[in-house]
Amino acid sequence: MSLQFFGWEVTYDDASPHMELGASQEPKDRGVYTMYHGTSVANAQLIIANGFKQSSGGMLGPGVYVSRDRKKAERYPLNSSLSDRVVLELRVRVGRVKRIDKDNHPMQYTWNTQGYDTAWVPPNCGMKAVPSGLEEDCVFDPKRVKVVGIAKAAPNVLADLQQRVTNSLTNQSGGDGGAVDVCSLCKRKTLQGSPHIQQPCWGCGQNICTLMTKHVCRVSA
Repeated sequence: MSLQFFGWEVTYDDASPHMELGASQEPKDRGVYTMYHGTSVANAQLIIANGFKQSSGGMLGPGVYVSRDRKKAERYPLNSSLSDRVVLELRVRVGRVKRIDKDNHPMQYTWNTQGYDTAWVPPNCGMKAVPSGLEEDCVFDPKRVKVVGIAKAAPNVLADLQQRVTNSLTNQSGGDGGAVDVCSLCKRKTLQGSPHIQQPCWGCGQNICTLMTKHVCRVSA
């Protein structure tokens, strides 16, 4: 009997190559996502230089407040002129995520003490503290949030802020345990320090990753 080929072909229904979800989709535990934070020009400069600091409070308690919905970030700082508003583009390692979707949720302020790293408020959930109805996240540990770009800023400060981000990323030394890398075989993103398992195919001997969308080898039995 002759075996003509074996292998697989799959189609992923997520956006994993970019590790991004729409604002209405619940963030997955241990995922890495692009998020945004709206702030003033002066604060943006400080954040780029020194990183985020945990807020003392808020509707979800202390943490860093961010959103995967850029429109949400563009609203801040509230009551500030458009020329002083900056939207930072972030890379966020969410860790373990807790959904908070109603006012007076029993874990609204205690989710971190219960072992969660990020609290997620889904869009249009009806919470009075979010009159815009736009998605919001609170990340407890500022080290999980990294500035990687400028999503929006006034023309007179945009170039300067972009250069500050470039310098910050260039000057960072050592490995970033939360940095994103790409598997050389499946091309899907993975965290540095946690590479995908690669091994030779039993049939053709080609090096493969089990997350590849397709692999077919032709062998004779």
